[in-house]
Formats: sequence, structure tokens, C-alpha cells
Amino acid sequence: MTTQIMVCMGSACFAKGNQENLEYIKEYIEDNNLDTNVSIAGALCENKCSDGPRIIINGNEYKNVTREKLEELLKTI
Repeated sequence: MTTQIMVCMGSACFAKGNQENLEYIKEYIEDNNLDTNVSIAGALCENKCSDGPRIIINGNEYKNVTREKLEELLKTI
């Protein structure tokens, strides 16, 4: 089963940390040889800027995603 990760690319989420989160996700996937098991996509702003940065993994939305929180989430894929 392919894990689907959607990263909000809206300006608020991007400025709050999703730019760095996206880079970390790419590095994690490469370092753990998950290229064929993970699909990454950008999401347009959904006007939930106060909850950003937002990331959706397999339909589950995560709000205020810090680097530490992202590390924990990626360990579960």
C-alpha cells in the first residue's frame, strides 16, 4: 500500500515551516528507501492557516507540524 502525503503549500503554511518539512520528508523517503511506497503531493490553501503548518498523511490531517512531530509521524509509514 502506498502512503500518501499531502503538504499544504499555501503561503502561511509554507512560511510557518512546511518548506523545511517538505525537504525533510524528501530526505526521509530517500534515506529509508521508501521511494516506491510513498507519494508526495502539494495541497492548495484550504484557509486553515491558523492551524499551519498542515500535513495530511493517508487522509489524516496533522496541524501545527513541527520537525519533531514530523519525525514521529514518518516513523509510522
